[in-house]
Amino acid sequence: MSKADNIVSFIDAPPTVSDIAAIARRNATIVISPNVKDRINAARAVVERYLAADQPVYGLTTALGAGVDTRLATDDLIAFQLRVPQARAVGVGPALPREAVRAMMAARIAGMAAGGSGVSLPVFVGLVEALNAGFHPVVPSLGSIGAADLAPLAHMARALLGDGEAEVDGTVMQALDALLEADLKPLPIAPKDGHVLVVANSLSVGKACLCIEDIERLFDWSLAAVALNFEAFRANVSAFDDRALAARPAFGQCEAAARLRELLSGSSLFIDGAARRLQDPLSYRCVPQVWGALLHAIGEARAATEIELASSGDNPIVLADEGLILSHGNFDMTAFVLAWERLGQAIAHCAAATAYRTMKIMSPGMSELPRFLTPRAQSRTGFATAQKTVSALEAEIRHLANPVSLTPIAVADGVEDQASMAPSVLSKIEAMIERMRYLVAIELVASAQAVELRGVASELGSGTLGTYRQVRQLVAPLEEDRAQGPDFQRVSEFIAETAAKAGDMPGER
Repeated sequence: MSKADNIVSFIDAPPTVSDIAAIARRNATIVISPNVKDRINAARAVVERYLAADQPVYGLTTALGAGVDTRLATDDLIAFQLRVPQARAVGVGPALPREAVRAMMAARIAGMAAGGSGVSLPVFVGLVEALNAGFHPVVPSLGSIGAADLAPLAHMARALLGDGEAEVDGTVMQALDALLEADLKPLPIAPKDGHVLVVANSLSVGKACLCIEDIERLFDWSLAAVALNFEAFRANVSAFDDRALAARPAFGQCEAAARLRELLSGSSLFIDGAARRLQDPLSYRCVPQVWGALLHAIGEARAATEIELASSGDNPIVLADEGLILSHGNFDMTAFVLAWERLGQAIAHCAAATAYRTMKIMSPGMSELPRFLTPRAQSRTGFATAQKTVSALEAEIRHLANPVSLTPIAVADGVEDQASMAPSVLSKIEAMIERMRYLVAIELVASAQAVELRGVASELGSGTLGTYRQVRQLVAPLEEDRAQGPDFQRVSEFIAETAAKAGDMPGER
């Protein structure tokens, strides 16, 4: 991949997570290299040879699913491919957001570009042109069990054929009208193409790319919130000492601690005797371990996603060099979803610790600060009722962390008796990230208030000072009771918007 001037070029290297996010969220244009086209043509030549020899090939000369035992008539080959997306367009529920549709389309293009799908070049080029033109099929969000995202991709394919609905320039219209509006034509379906368009996990992979961008950037803001809370609580920074961490170097903990030391660099917390306690509550003392586990889980989810982006998960797979088409189970997403389930549970652990620290900074018995961080004593509510929001968010995250990927009921007359529920896993991760972002926003606002009440704003580290100033640009100190929901919303939106535009560490602006 190469990127310049908002262009993502599909060349010899596979696309990255960032590439898919740039296409989905920042409207990067896809440019296809001759090498990719050569790979597609080479695989297509194998398909044509099998077709000419009338050899049995799943989805090419046979029907699909339980109908694998049904051979297709020669004069029905193209008509069958046109029926494939129609018969699988069974999705229900609210439409996917625009960025999720673009991510799905980009992920499917990446899978085809790997060279194993056997797609015809005109259909591949047509899909690229549609995405570049801003043609976005209306795709229901529910209906895939992750044994290929058949339903979402079928709705995508159906619109590309001129049926259903699509959005262009913010207006939803009939798909055929949308194609005309975007100066496109319906895809010229050839044998196998209808199956190729739907037989992938592109929605799951596309959404995974967006989630990785979100969670990696939220991770930095979460560390910034931790560090600012440490300053306000006057916590013991020995928890970040490399010598102790090296005694048992669990996944990610040394890196997490190093980032926190950088944020706190120059803080008075590093002066002997600055800490109020010899040992703090575990939600403070175990930050390197808990956030290190999250960091490791993010890395594992990213690695699993990059495998999918670089590969052909199509069934059957076309092996151009060997001249073979083989049936297989590479579309199964078990390893992928287990990585994402692990990430969800890591987020839940961090959410709990964030909630506990936020509660403790408001408790005079724990923090030695005014109760609920109000400077006007108990005639004012202060942050008291914000604790209810914190509790609700943490409980929802904990509930969402429960696994959903265990095998659903068998379908296709019992032939398809294994599935990963990958789209559902990614949907709950999206919800967890959103809620975690609110928790981080609340910790940031509460910690900024606590820093002022403690009187240590002049003693902050270089990173925590930048974070504190950023919070104060968005939210004024709480002197008199006011509606705080808008404050938390504003900080949360700033985190998301800033991450989307820059991705810089908090405090470096």
